[in-house]
Amino acid sequence: MIRLMQAIAGAEHGGAEAFFLRLALALQARADALGITQHVATRPYPARVEALRDAGIAVTEVRFGGRFDFATRRGLKAAIGQFKPQVVLTWMSRATHMCPRASPSVPFLHIARLGGYYDLKYYQQCEALIANTRDIADWILRQGWEPSRVHYLPNFVTVEAGPPASRVTMNTPAKAPLVVAMGRLHPNKAFDVLIRAVAAMPGVFCWILGEGPERPRLEALAAECGASERIRLPGWRNAAAAYGRAADVLVCPSRHEPLGNVVLEAWAYQKPVLAAASVGPGALITHEQNGLLVPVDDPAAMAAGLTRLLEQRGFARRLAEAGHRLYQSTYTLEVVAAQYAGLLQTLLAARGVAIDGER
Repeated sequence: MIRLMQAIAGAEHGGAEAFFLRLALALQARADALGITQHVATRPYPARVEALRDAGIAVTEVRFGGRFDFATRRGLKAAIGQFKPQVVLTWMSRATHMCPRASPSVPFLHIARLGGYYDLKYYQQCEALIANTRDIADWILRQGWEPSRVHYLPNFVTVEAGPPASRVTMNTPAKAPLVVAMGRLHPNKAFDVLIRAVAAMPGVFCWILGEGPERPRLEALAAECGASERIRLPGWRNAAAAYGRAADVLVCPSRHEPLGNVVLEAWAYQKPVLAAASVGPGALITHEQNGLLVPVDDPAAMAAGLTRLLEQRGFARRLAEAGHRLYQSTYTLEVVAAQYAGLLQTLLAARGVAIDGER
């Protein structure tokens, strides 16, 4: 068995945090088949900790504070010393920077997973990096990292069983055209562009699922555009699949988006997707084959693209079907979890570490 310790700071909610939890739970559910046993170090967010422990994963709760948070460093060192991982996988900069170095008593392999273009000065102690897009991997290589130390592994999304979210509870007419977007309410996500687009589409309703500092500005913008009665900002929702299934179209309007999980979610739910052509969605989507791309920061183009998908149902269905085929071949839990396990095995074998833990 590969002894894997994962460490993540991050926020209580967010794209990377949600994918971390999905991956940890997926690896745990397939622990025997994949040959992995896990321990996780994370901030003490109750829902995250409970989900991990309910799955049978041991959890060390640490604060991941600022530069003088010596308690977290001691906690991580103690957890590593007790668990004796062969691999420590850290998520994003803070957990990576605070991870202690390997020692002769615990000579673990330190890998970090990047979902963005982070400052690589925090990653110098890592022996390998995982990028969740090819563009991020290429960017790391351009910073001078050796190709043997940089690996691309995509995200996956899961499709929970269940009915669509109720339009009644969201105060949305049953027959109204509905577009859905998801993500942190942050300027990078460009939900202001989506609101302006929907405001120009009479009768179309929009749900924006997420929370963040932009909420007051977005609510004010919806009122200013005269679209408050058609735009819903219900906050963060854990049951994303139910809301995705309720949509006629899923939208990723981001100005800056390294990946674009909403694109994968649309494909998983067999829904048509429209995205602004930022880096991540632009790499995922083949325009007019498995989704639509529109220019970044262009409400008129977004409104035109959404109108096309809502009115040309046969075309929208063909896009959704093509996206679903790509999802099944490349972005399912089973495919990506096996890729993670395979990469860990390959990297440990290159160090001369047998998979059963004998050195």
